[in-house]
Amino acid sequence: MNIRVEQATYADVLPFREMYRHEANCQIIHDSSLARGFADAYLIFVDGRMEGYGAVFTKHYPGRLFEFHTFPSERANALEMFRELLAVSGAIEIEAQTNMPLAFAMLCECGSDITLESVLFHDAFTTNLANPGGVFRPRGPGDQFPDQSEPDGDWVIEVDDKIAANGGYLTHYNPPYGDIYMEAAEPFRRQGYGSYLVQEIKRVCYEAGKKPSARCNPANTASRKTLQRAGFAPVGHLLFGRVAAPQ
Repeated sequence: MNIRVEQATYADVLPFREMYRHEANCQIIHDSSLARGFADAYLIFVDGRMEGYGAVFTKHYPGRLFEFHTFPSERANALEMFRELLAVSGAIEIEAQTNMPLAFAMLCECGSDITLESVLFHDAFTTNLANPGGVFRPRGPGDQFPDQSEPDGDWVIEVDDKIAANGGYLTHYNPPYGDIYMEAAEPFRRQGYGSYLVQEIKRVCYEAGKKPSARCNPANTASRKTLQRAGFAPVGHLLFGRVAAPQ
């Protein structure tokens, strides 16, 4: 068996990414990175036939291999294909979601010093949380949110002419997923505003034809509990590790 890996363009791998997305059947955290020019693409040939592809970051996480897919007919040779992809691309790190079995298996086989980067959530059930006393509405041009660490959201909760919480959903993921984020101002935390905001953003996300999803830093216990109170449940983890030395 002869395995050959060649650097390619995004257009070269685009026809095969729909199979990759279909097999994943979940939110792919870095789905847009190839299209946005943040990574290099590679084609993988087995005995002269194109049988898979991969992607390695050039920006944000340079040298991190984060996307890998093989045709089902070559899945038995996936590990050998992956190792050749690592060698040719010069990747120094590997990234995988635990809810995407092929990539996760490659990380376990070829990675070391594996680190948990994010907890991934899917919408598990619909909640009916009571409004804690604010007004959920679209963000206005004059709305100011103090001590902001999240992006400006399209939605806010207003309490006594103050913005108590801010949030929205991002859509640069594989369709139909929308990634929900939120932040509550310090005086309004631990009062239910965050969970209520997430609940309502889930609703408008569905109304826009998107499937709500979310993620958070594993150390952020408050954020995790907020998401879970609003009906999200953990569905996987985003991991990364260094490329292990060959055995």
